[in-house]
Amino acid sequence: MNSYQETLAFLFSQLPQYQKLGGKAYKADLGNITKICELLNNPQHNIKTIHVAGTNGKGSTSHMIASVLQEAGYKVGLYTSPHLKDFRERIRINGESISQKEVIEFVHTNKNLLQEITPSFFEWTVGLAFHYFEKKQTDINVIETGLGGRLDSTNIISPEVSLITNISLEHTAILGDTIELIAKEKGGIIKKNTPVVIGETNSITKPIFEKIANELKSPIYFSDENIEEKYELDLKGNIQQKNAKTCLQTIEVLNKTGWKIDKVSIKNGLKNVIKNTKLLGRFQLISKNPFIVLDTAHNLNGIESLIKEIETYSFQKLQVIIGMADDKNHENMLQLFPENTQFYFCSSSNERILKGKELKKIASKIGITGKSYKSVSKGLEKAKNESNKNNFIVITGSNFIVADIL
Repeated sequence: MNSYQETLAFLFSQLPQYQKLGGKAYKADLGNITKICELLNNPQHNIKTIHVAGTNGKGSTSHMIASVLQEAGYKVGLYTSPHLKDFRERIRINGESISQKEVIEFVHTNKNLLQEITPSFFEWTVGLAFHYFEKKQTDINVIETGLGGRLDSTNIISPEVSLITNISLEHTAILGDTIELIAKEKGGIIKKNTPVVIGETNSITKPIFEKIANELKSPIYFSDENIEEKYELDLKGNIQQKNAKTCLQTIEVLNKTGWKIDKVSIKNGLKNVIKNTKLLGRFQLISKNPFIVLDTAHNLNGIESLIKEIETYSFQKLQVIIGMADDKNHENMLQLFPENTQFYFCSSSNERILKGKELKKIASKIGITGKSYKSVSKGLEKAKNESNKNNFIVITGSNFIVADIL
């Protein structure tokens, strides 16, 4: 395994990945990751962490927290998923992706050891992240869960603070088909005597989180009830003000426990998230004429927030280039868009995305029309040809659809 490409090919082919297989790749226990970390001398015990779960906003919130901590002078590891352009985006320190050399070395050194465990792609990657952050002696690391919380591979850390952004229905086949069940799964990241921050207060989930926190003697903070300040953000969208409150509450909790993060670092951190952490795909403007935005919204809450943001702009017509994973609530998501939206239903290079013509069929059942395309770039090309300078083009529906363009 000499080259980076060969190493990635090995990772992607040997190990089931949720990105390709969906639920079939999800391992509902912590046995594998525990064994992996034991073989690596338990790096997770030697690093300080912040653990982030939730349905929407966990990526943006993780990047905001990392950016603020970076501005405060800390060496900050950041572990997120999925990646959009390159696998190495998942593991960064102060905005810099892990090097190809580090990835090759890790896989090469541990290949024989780990093959006996047959870990999933995600488990392998979590092991690599913890190992890398320990090796590079980071001060603190923001760790985003992949899916759920209680049984997520990242859930073997003892964080400084746990954080749950919000809860809505997603991955119901895996996490449960009610808000209560999903809240219990995500609430599984709350640890004994460890503060927990909740981003969105909701009458269904609040008592669930309070009960877990009380049983574990963990102080609990609801950021939307506590935080008043507003800061200038470089991340666009109303939803980002919510995420910023969650970030601010987390910083406040860290300051109470001995970390030193001043107001200037907070201000600069929130204003420079993209520059500091290299975040991609969040209401990202890629062209002004025609006006084209990329957004990784991929569930009901995400699409709702995206549309609210789009509606703050004035335009003649909304053109939506969209693709969705096969396990989504397609009809309800499509019905959220304004009535005269022009749709371009796209297939993707990722196997989990419905074929454009399948999505078109689903849409036509609820009276929504549009054309289907074999790729996102073909859909975008057509949309540009049919656009004028007063239109608004958005590419959305899935991380993978955005990744195809990036």
